[in-house]
Amino acid sequence: MPGRIPESFIQSLLDRLDIVDVVGSRVTLKKTGKNYQGLCPFHEEKTPSFSVSPDRQFFHCFGCQESGSAITFVMKYENLDFVETVETLAKELGLEVPREGGGRPRKPKADPGLYEVLEQAERYFRRCLRTAPTVIEYLQSRGLTGEVARDFGIGYAPDGWQNLRENLTGVNEKLLLDAGLAIKSEKGRVYDRFRDRVMFPIRDSRGRVIAFGGRTLPAAGEGGGPKYMNSPETDVFQKGDQLYGLYEARKALRRIDQLLVVEGYMDVVALAQHGIANSVATLGTASGTTHFNKLFKHTDEVICCFDGDQAGRQAAWRALENALPTLNEHRQLKLAFLPDGEDPDSLVRKEGKNHFLELIDNAYPGLEFLFTRLAQGLDLDTVDGQARFAGLLNPYIEKVPEGVVRDLMRRRLSDVTGIGAGPRTVVRRRASREGSAQGKLNSMLQRLVTLLVKQPGALAGVDEEVQRDIAASGEQVGVLSELVEFLRGQNRVLDTEELLVHWSDHEKYDAILACARRNIDIEADAQVVEFCEGMNRLHQTLRAGARRQVLADLRESNDAEAFREYWALRGKPDSTEGS
Repeated sequence: MPGRIPESFIQSLLDRLDIVDVVGSRVTLKKTGKNYQGLCPFHEEKTPSFSVSPDRQFFHCFGCQESGSAITFVMKYENLDFVETVETLAKELGLEVPREGGGRPRKPKADPGLYEVLEQAERYFRRCLRTAPTVIEYLQSRGLTGEVARDFGIGYAPDGWQNLRENLTGVNEKLLLDAGLAIKSEKGRVYDRFRDRVMFPIRDSRGRVIAFGGRTLPAAGEGGGPKYMNSPETDVFQKGDQLYGLYEARKALRRIDQLLVVEGYMDVVALAQHGIANSVATLGTASGTTHFNKLFKHTDEVICCFDGDQAGRQAAWRALENALPTLNEHRQLKLAFLPDGEDPDSLVRKEGKNHFLELIDNAYPGLEFLFTRLAQGLDLDTVDGQARFAGLLNPYIEKVPEGVVRDLMRRRLSDVTGIGAGPRTVVRRRASREGSAQGKLNSMLQRLVTLLVKQPGALAGVDEEVQRDIAASGEQVGVLSELVEFLRGQNRVLDTEELLVHWSDHEKYDAILACARRNIDIEADAQVVEFCEGMNRLHQTLRAGARRQVLADLRESNDAEAFREYWALRGKPDSTEGS
């Protein structure tokens, strides 16, 4: 087909390449006999098991079993697709890649001069930063060092209208406009787009500068224009396809176990400054399906960070919807909610790396968030609630590709509703649903224990009957019953530290301490409200479970006494109706 790279060129490229040079420029190799050895870049090891054969022009790892040609190596090492790899290796040899359909090289989509002018602009902005002490002082106040500024190519666009035209070589107005570096006014005047801004170069997968993001300085105030400004879309930059920091993350990490998606450039840079090198940012757009396809190309786990407020949860919902078409059994999406008023930049500077990573470790699995949110306000013990739940969930299941994940989602829906199950299957579904309900109960209990440990005084806002019943529930609610019983016996309100001291010899102390350290993404007043509401829901859940058990016994025995107990639990007068 027209546009394909001819097989003959690929073979010719392999013939010209020396795999030892290709691998050796990226991995330290030592000659051992006929071959070369080194530490495998594709898995962690202390003893070299990675071998490169110059005779066979082939590499093989005896540890992880990765093997292949020079092209295979670069594809995996650089996280490039096949065409990008061929183009990269051809460029290293000074070759032009031909395309089928006449055998001539494909006409590039963009003027190569765009890359050159953007690279020149980056170098100019970096030079300007070195002579701007006020800007350096601002970056230092944000906790950034010269090393991280260097690694991300951070620079400064000075105030003025014609700086680029006067300081870049071999450029003209058209090139500046096409690269998104300049603006043409209605009167035809061409002037610099970025003025008096901290500059963040945006790079493609090959490390080429394709655009910039600019941030105003605090001194600029309202007159400085929008706080953040990106380059416009150009022939080399489409913001819906790009992620800031992805190239830097790949460069810093040979193996990317997970990627964090944050909102802004400063979030990415601040996290890198604190040793968290696996974050990226979207460029003023929501996380779209294209973004997730790109993210999952580099890792199997993506964690999106959002504010803990309503707007943050709405953004999380949009991201989840966009991620569904990209999920499979090897890929996992999680959602992390930050405390109100915090972003990754402020949080990691204020609380430190370990606190931030603990929050990431407690991120919600995306599909669990989907099920939980759609089930809110529905009574899944009723036919109406189950029907409504199925109607809400099915469109999202259809967005997931056919395979294991979609099958599991359907199974979960069937567990909840019994849809599509025969009489025998309904019994199995009911048992499975009870197990699922127990899992939800455990999650609810963990949250309530965390809230109570952090806000012991919140118990005073819970109805006395609810306190008494939960305290008496014993093993059914685990350590929560013991905490409630203990706090009910105190003659004053304890704080968290006092509570921990009282429980320091308890067998569940470690679990309670973990709850005390767990991040809560809402303020203190909201924690109290959530705890009181949660206790009421738990009380209703326990009573509903008791009612179901009595009713099951009633159906088995048809006993009048069981009927009376059932109606008592329902809060109705004694009755033997139906016996």
